[in-house]
Formats: sequence, C-alpha cells, structure tokens
Amino acid sequence: MADNSGNFALLIDLAKEDSSEKRRELLRKVTDAFLSTSEVRSEREAELFDEIVGAVAADLETQLRIELAEKVATSRHAIRRTARRLAFDVIDVARPVIESSIALTQGDLVDVVEQTTQAHMLAVTKRTDIGEKVSSALVAKGGDPIVAALLKNPSARLSRETYERVADRASGSPVLHAPFVRDKHVPIDLLNAIYFKVSAELRREITGRFQGASNDDIEAAFQASREHLSTAYGALPADYQLAKEYVNDLVRRGALQPSRLEAILRENKHTSFRIAFAQLVGIDFDLANRLIEAKDIDAVAMLCRSADFDKSLFVALCMMLLGGAGGVKKAEHYGQLYVRVPVSAAQRAVRFWKIRAGIR
Repeated sequence: MADNSGNFALLIDLAKEDSSEKRRELLRKVTDAFLSTSEVRSEREAELFDEIVGAVAADLETQLRIELAEKVATSRHAIRRTARRLAFDVIDVARPVIESSIALTQGDLVDVVEQTTQAHMLAVTKRTDIGEKVSSALVAKGGDPIVAALLKNPSARLSRETYERVADRASGSPVLHAPFVRDKHVPIDLLNAIYFKVSAELRREITGRFQGASNDDIEAAFQASREHLSTAYGALPADYQLAKEYVNDLVRRGALQPSRLEAILRENKHTSFRIAFAQLVGIDFDLANRLIEAKDIDAVAMLCRSADFDKSLFVALCMMLLGGAGGVKKAEHYGQLYVRVPVSAAQRAVRFWKIRAGIR
C-alpha cells in the first residue's frame, strides 16, 4: 500500500455514517489492499491499519466483523490489536481469528481462555501452537469437552503437571477416557490412573503402551510419580493396630496364604482382610482400603490375577465384597472374565499401576 493516509481518513469518515453498504465497500477495499497479499509492509503501515481498523471494527455490523475476522485470520501480517479485539468478540466473529491468526500471542490466548466462553476455548484447542501455559489454562477453566478436544490435538504441548491434573479428572469422566489413553504424549505411569475405569478396548491399548516401555521409562515413571503423589489417603481405622498385629502373627506362623482371605472376611475382620489382601498382592494398605471401600472389583480382579489367586477364591471374595442379591450374578460374570486374562499380562499391568501409586 503506497500512501494510504487518504484511505484511512476516508474509512474513519465513512465508518460514522449509517450506510452499511458504504462501510462494507470501503472496509473490503482497505483490508483487501493490506491483507490479501504477502507483500512486506512497513511497521508504520501495519500500525496505521491495526489502529484504525481495530477501532472501527467495534462499530461494524456482525456480518462485517465476520468478514474482517476471516481475512485477519489468514493474514501473515502482525496486526495484533485488531486480532485481539476480534478474538474477544462473539464466537461467530472470534472463531476464525482464535483458531488461525498468527498475530495472537500465547498470552493473548491465555486471556481468551480466562475471560471468554467455552465456545471460545474450543476454538483455542484447534490451534497448532498451543503451549504449556495455554494448555494449563484450558484444563483449569474448560469443561470436559474442552479438555477432550485439547487431548486430541497432536500439536498441543502439556506439562507433566497438567497431564497429572487431567489424569485425576479423567478417572471420573468417561468423556476423557479415550482422548487421554490415545494421547501419545501422556506419561505411561499416568495411564494407570484410569486403567481400571476404562473399557476393555482401551485397556488393551494401555497394555500395548506398557509392553513397549523400556526399563528407563519405568524408572523415570517411578521417579515422576514419587514426586507427584501424596502419601496421605486419610485416617487409619480405629482397629488398625490390632488388625495389623493379627496379620503379622499369621505371617510369623506362615499362615498368611491367599486361601486364608476368605475365612478372615467371613469372620467380619474387615480391617485385617484389607491388610492381608494388600500384603498378598503387593500394595499398601491405603490403596487396598480405598479399592475395597469403593467396591472396585475391576481393580481387585487384576490384583488377584497378578498374584495368581485361584478363580474360585476370587469369585468367593467378589461375592462377599459386592454383597446383595446381585452379588452372585456379578461375581460369576467377573469370574468368567478373570480366567481370560493371562497372569503375565495382569502382572505387567499391575506393575505399571503400582508406579502410579508410587509402590515398588
């Protein structure tokens, strides 16, 4: 654009008029001249365009702002003021700019996430330059569909801390199961956070990731998990000490065998059962207590299988833990699935699951 001062002055004058047709005509003329070319613009030219069009845009009809946004979105020129103003507009105007404009900085994107709507956030997830700060803001402010869209973007960069937050969230959100498991950048130990929550198909995909992990991957995962996890899961039961002494006595006499678990549970020694179960399958009491309290039979099944418990013992434990009229039917169903899982596969899965819990 040669000497555009006249055009810019005319734009200001006509923008004050009521004629939308004249506004549209002049806006198209100026934006086409400036944006629809790869010609290098001087800093002064860019500043003039950014200042004037950015100011005028607020008073334009929605359709004109949409047309402007579509041109700004694909422009190679650094017109940040205009791009930022449009990014905070209604979503129909903002979407193309948020998704594609190179003029927006990472800081601008964080501001969009923190100050606009879920629809605007969804547009942010479509970008190819999502950095760690933007991802963190999306996870903090966005709903599950936003987080799912972020995970599906292969170019998005998430920090370890953000992935940990998503792992905790995904445990209770089926919407996030597949996107989380299929994000190739998720640290392998974090997959264990939802291993027992997802479908059989997704479990197979997780197992595939496990099988491809090297010893270095495993050690790195141990270290990362130790730094992340809290060791406090809540207060111990009132009878914990007595129950612990009871189990220790069984160990000293060589009487703590898997077959003993059924008898302990039938005697209603619930805390002793949880301590004994934890010791036999190689996890800590807090984790065993939480799994049994939640009646997480999927997790119990994998732990029993990894310790090579007999099917009959697992089914009996399952019935007692589930209880109720439907307990027997459910236990029989789990029993059929139980024998289909190879012991070696269960051990491999539990190995990585223990990593998530920080257990050696």
